Amino acid sequence: MKRCLLMLSCLLPLYSCFAMGENNSQTDNEAVYLFSYFHDNGQDGLHLAFSANGLTWTALKNDESFLKPQVGSKLMRDPSICRGPDGVFHMVWTTGWWDRGIGVAHSKDLVNWSEQQFLEVMKNEPNAKNCWAPELFYDEATETFLVFWSTTIPGRFPETELSKDDNNHRVYYVSTRDFKTFSDTALFLDPGFNVIDAFMAKDEANGRYVLFIKNETKAPKAEKNIRVTFSDKATGPWGPVSAPITGNYWAEGPAALCIKGKWLVYFDMYRDRKYGAVLSNDLITWKDISDQVRLPAGIKHGTTFKADRTILEALNK
Repeated sequence: MKRCLLMLSCLLPLYSCFAMGENNSQTDNEAVYLFSYFHDNGQDGLHLAFSANGLTWTALKNDESFLKPQVGSKLMRDPSICRGPDGVFHMVWTTGWWDRGIGVAHSKDLVNWSEQQFLEVMKNEPNAKNCWAPELFYDEATETFLVFWSTTIPGRFPETELSKDDNNHRVYYVSTRDFKTFSDTALFLDPGFNVIDAFMAKDEANGRYVLFIKNETKAPKAEKNIRVTFSDKATGPWGPVSAPITGNYWAEGPAALCIKGKWLVYFDMYRDRKYGAVLSNDLITWKDISDQVRLPAGIKHGTTFKADRTILEALNK
């Protein structure tokens, strides 16, 4: 299943553009970077890693779980964490392969979590097969949280449906201000192909929103690559989808950071059982830097976000 970082020509410029060393103790004055992810099938819950430079990541708590899943089918896959304007962290995740809802929880410090809730986002779609890779995004322009995920509803998009037994995903969403009242579920993205693993970020330099997605097309030619699309509003409509920004390998689960104007997009090279990354300074031209990033072994489909150093200190305790 299953926000902004990175185009440079060699390793030395890559490091100098961040003005940081590889040592994770050298945090900048603004933030450190955290990565939420899962292991295996997601049965043991939330894992976290941190980085000072976006390149070298270190697992926290000896790579043990910070939170065990308790709702739905009791998995915690694809954990997505977003911090609200009041400083509270909110998380959504995939609770099971064939659940028609997602998990939701909240925390002030990423250590102590609220009671987990099962949000039945597809309860009004009795034929919906699943809810995969939910993501959270806080839109400052509307002071609203968006929750979006991928679902297959057999017969809904027949032009790309191989069979009624196969998956044919589109991205759906709900919005909320308080995680108590939610909008009705609506279609978020139909790019004209089977799509999963949407991840949104704000391109502050150009005043637009960026959506990274996985092309999940299976036939007549399997795609399995990461692409990007843009919009003037967080809820779309979204513009034309780009050509693949990843290479000749299968990739999914994009997550992005923007550090000093450079965009780095991480992704799960799931066939190769490792993580990769691409770098851009304009969101148009991309360079593969997979050999320059280091992430914990066994990491699966996570998301990236900023946190201040006091949060990291609490996690380290």
